[in-house]
Amino acid sequence: MSTFWSLTDRSLWYVFGALGLVFATLGLLMYNTVEGTAVNRDLTCLARNVYYEARGESEKGKLAVAKVTLNRVSSSRFPNTICDAVYEQRWDKRRRRYVGAFAWTEFDTLPPPKSKQWQIAWKAAETVYENPESVQLKGALFYHATRIKPRWAKQKKRIKKIGRHIIYR
Repeated sequence: MSTFWSLTDRSLWYVFGALGLVFATLGLLMYNTVEGTAVNRDLTCLARNVYYEARGESEKGKLAVAKVTLNRVSSSRFPNTICDAVYEQRWDKRRRRYVGAFAWTEFDTLPPPKSKQWQIAWKAAETVYENPESVQLKGALFYHATRIKPRWAKQKKRIKKIGRHIIYR
């Protein structure tokens, strides 16, 4: 009779099934929270780079900075996360110190991003993050402001000038 009882009473199966669904749902929620946090962190780093590197530029210039940053992430020559690529530092033999990949990352203090320019930088970062192919700068890994002449530029292939930035491969 006990075998018959265990085969016909499915309440235990329902309990375990419900518990399984609860744990699966919690796992999915936790994954989405962690994934959402990572996306938010990536977008924040990308938007900060756009803001501090190109806040005085046109929309096209802001999009170009975001694209070059993402191209670096895709390249095996640079760190493979957005924040690591933005805050990367390498040893400079001539200066005998570590230098940031982007000049603004070397400052101890920075003015906080201001609302309207920050929103514009965030939108540019979001646009390129969500659709990297929306900006056509294939292979672009470097840029500099037109007002400076870095030594490394001679060894790179110039792609184009956008606003006050010269973009290189």
